[in-house]
Amino acid sequence: MYINLKKKFLDEIETTAEINIPPDPLDRVIGHDDVIWLAKVAARQKRNLLLVGPPGIGKSLIAQSLSFHLSTPSEEISTVHNPERPERPFIEVKTKKEIDNEIKDKKRAEGEYISPEMVPDLVAERLGFKCIHCGDYNSAYQSICPQCGGDKFSHISARRKHLGDLLGMFEMNSGSENIPQERVTTTRIVNNREEVVIYERVNGKEIKVMDQQSLEKRRKIVEENPRHVIVPLKRKNFIQATGASETELLGDVRHDPYGGHCELGSAPYERVIPGAIHEAHEGVLFIDEIIHIASLQRYILSAMQEKIFPIVGRNPQSAGSSVKVESVPCDFIFVAACNLMDLKYILPPLRSRIQGEGYEVLMNTTMKATPENAEKIGQFIAQEINIDGKIPHATKEAVEILIKEAKKRAYLIDEEKDAFTLRLRDLGGVIRMAGDLAVMEESSVISKKHMSLAVIKSLSIEDQILKRYESYEKAIQQDLASSHVIPDHHAPFKNENVDRSYL
Repeated sequence: MYINLKKKFLDEIETTAEINIPPDPLDRVIGHDDVIWLAKVAARQKRNLLLVGPPGIGKSLIAQSLSFHLSTPSEEISTVHNPERPERPFIEVKTKKEIDNEIKDKKRAEGEYISPEMVPDLVAERLGFKCIHCGDYNSAYQSICPQCGGDKFSHISARRKHLGDLLGMFEMNSGSENIPQERVTTTRIVNNREEVVIYERVNGKEIKVMDQQSLEKRRKIVEENPRHVIVPLKRKNFIQATGASETELLGDVRHDPYGGHCELGSAPYERVIPGAIHEAHEGVLFIDEIIHIASLQRYILSAMQEKIFPIVGRNPQSAGSSVKVESVPCDFIFVAACNLMDLKYILPPLRSRIQGEGYEVLMNTTMKATPENAEKIGQFIAQEINIDGKIPHATKEAVEILIKEAKKRAYLIDEEKDAFTLRLRDLGGVIRMAGDLAVMEESSVISKKHMSLAVIKSLSIEDQILKRYESYEKAIQQDLASSHVIPDHHAPFKNENVDRSYL
């Protein structure tokens, strides 16, 4: 347990602030020890999961927590221009090692960094590092030399003024070129061959040198390998696609009003948008209430089987409809969730795939009313308070009130004696209401009074109806407006001549 073992839980703690919250998110899910074990196996062995049970018992939390047990993604996916068939971009998958090597190559292609003393004097002067009067090297951002007090850029200003006098009526704009210059382009002789070299000022202390070889290498990397990263290396490894549309789940190709013209529009490879199944590559794809995307279940099955899925333009009236990217990787752990009554609407081949490569789990709705499980309810209260962030911690008396409520709900809802309910989302609402009551009274803690009142006030609409009207049918009958009640023509009606045609 994660309770402070130096104190007896219900006897000696003062507030839930003394309860330690587990660092592993899976250990924060209470009452499902068997499910947590399977989730850890699924994360390690890359297995799929189907979680079945009523809302609010921890299905989403288990799916999200499972991703914390996965290693960080190691592949980056990009679309690459296909010069022969632009509408059929290539797919390129690079590992972390390859990406690191490419970054190193780009840095080398960007040139080397040297000190101002290592460049020709004229270059150092124009970049603002060297004083023309005393030859001292100092910061490029100091126009007055700290050594001799001379104007480091007087010769440049004089040259401009002289040139303006020669041009006569054409006035020279002194702001047309920065003083000092940020970049100087010149030439040098290397192996009896003249080549272009660029000197660029960096952060006022260093100079970046790009020679002919660096410039050609840079052009080769940037221009000869045009690509578009659709699934970056640094990404989340948990993707929730509950209620996703076809485009959100499977990807698409953006429309280009110029039809992908090479000079006017954007190339097809730049307009490719990944779907949730691609973004979940090397991670977890979670879909709650999976029956709501019944028409897309067969696509998920195909992606799970092949571990690749093409991205195509899905709007036939769009310029992207002619674009197709084959074999986009989508190797993910699939976690689906549904209610018991909706189980029959899941595609049988999809269930078979989950069973063959994973586990189907029926979630618990209650847990035994033991002292250890009572401590877990206390842990849940502390977690909810920390997650909310806007309410104070609860006293041990307030915790005891909620533990009794958890036992009561287990009996009323699931007809389980000596048990605690695991429909914890509803209990979370009670905690937040009690916290809000404490905040409104400017109390530093959630007291027994606040929790007791919250238990009474946080009733569902159904319970409120039964409390007020005794039955749902009676509530409907009494709640109807007079205009909706079928009139009795034999009884006297004082407003019988009123026009109700608008109703």
